[in-house]
Amino acid sequence: MTDRGTPAAAGAEVAGSGRGRVPRVHRAWLVAGVTFLVLLASAAFRSSLGVLLVPIEEDLGWSRTDTSIAVSINLIVYGVAAPFAAALLERIGVRRTAVVALLLICLGCLASTVMTAPWQLSVLWGGVIGVATGSVALVFGAIVVNRWFVARRGLVLGILGAAWATGQLIFLPLLAATVDAFGWRAAAYVIAGCCAVLLPVVTLVLRDRPSDVGLEPYGGVDDEVVVVAPPTATAAVVHAVTVLREVVATRAFLLLAGTFFVCGWTTNGIISSHFVPAAHDHGMAATTAAGLLAVVGVFDIVGTIGSGWLTDRYDPRVLLAAYYGLRGLALLAVPALLGPSVEPPLLVVIALFGLDWVATVPPTVVLCRSAFGAERGGIVFGWVFAAHMIGAGVAAAASGAMRAASGDYTSAWILAGALAVAAAVGALLLPRRVS
Repeated sequence: MTDRGTPAAAGAEVAGSGRGRVPRVHRAWLVAGVTFLVLLASAAFRSSLGVLLVPIEEDLGWSRTDTSIAVSINLIVYGVAAPFAAALLERIGVRRTAVVALLLICLGCLASTVMTAPWQLSVLWGGVIGVATGSVALVFGAIVVNRWFVARRGLVLGILGAAWATGQLIFLPLLAATVDAFGWRAAAYVIAGCCAVLLPVVTLVLRDRPSDVGLEPYGGVDDEVVVVAPPTATAAVVHAVTVLREVVATRAFLLLAGTFFVCGWTTNGIISSHFVPAAHDHGMAATTAAGLLAVVGVFDIVGTIGSGWLTDRYDPRVLLAAYYGLRGLALLAVPALLGPSVEPPLLVVIALFGLDWVATVPPTVVLCRSAFGAERGGIVFGWVFAAHMIGAGVAAAASGAMRAASGDYTSAWILAGALAVAAAVGALLLPRRVS
């Protein structure tokens, strides 16, 4: 009998393709492809507020403090939603979660076009869009990979990590150009339209598990623990909290959460949220700054997929130390390199940002799984990811406050660089397993 889940049988039958047809690709790759699109869109929509800050402030007369609060709420809600989403995914399913999340993003964007007060920005972008995008973030991708792949887990995690980072960077120039030409409300309409286009694709292709379409995971049957779905949504939430209580005092969790807290601080917190405004302070056009973030996204594709490949082969702790160390050096160099024009040294720093932007994700996911097992690993990563986004939220608010107090972002860049260097040291102290 042919094993339809093995790499050799990568052409396993795709459900719905009809009996008797010669199979060409395992459905796991189609599911991964749609998950890639969902992560790409989700990250892009969450981070798009970075290019909308100044236009919203100028149009509605709001302060940087008002808008930075909304960014911070968005980042924190985005992260805190992750562990509960990990538990709820076991209850309500991958496809249903993705559909509901896309609908909420669409409605949140449309409602934001008629807002009149700062608190509405915090509710819509901070709360509604934060919850929606947090439900289909990296934890969503990690659960899909753990269900659908036994072979090539690290590589696929790298590819999906690249989607998460690339979406929030490559979309920014498009949205910035839309804002310049038609205003910030037009950009919100673009985001809503993209969500609407994705909905039928998600509905047609995504399935919760390989067994739903009569397949085994790509690479064969996983010999590790099969996670049992919580009987109710309430039980799922309780399970997420119970897992946290069990692991929160362990050295592995504290170091994983601490280093990922710094990861969030040094990426989404300061770069995604404040790079464009910081470049604007130095006389650089917003479209040029957004273009530099797109360059980060291009290099991130190489860096994150490469990191997934490396994670399948080398000690993930050493990889994390290298990534955080390089990021720290790049952040410390930013204050001296920003200016009205783009010079070669700045491009080198941008390339470094890209190569290790989300390169931290594959080794962190693998360490969560190896340290806490298949049964708890996904939810543990959810809490670690929550620490990532809490770090991002704190950084967004702190960096804005530093800029307001001093008139520039120099102290914010230096603090971020120092934290990244500290995270490099912390990564080397990570154990492989709890026991």
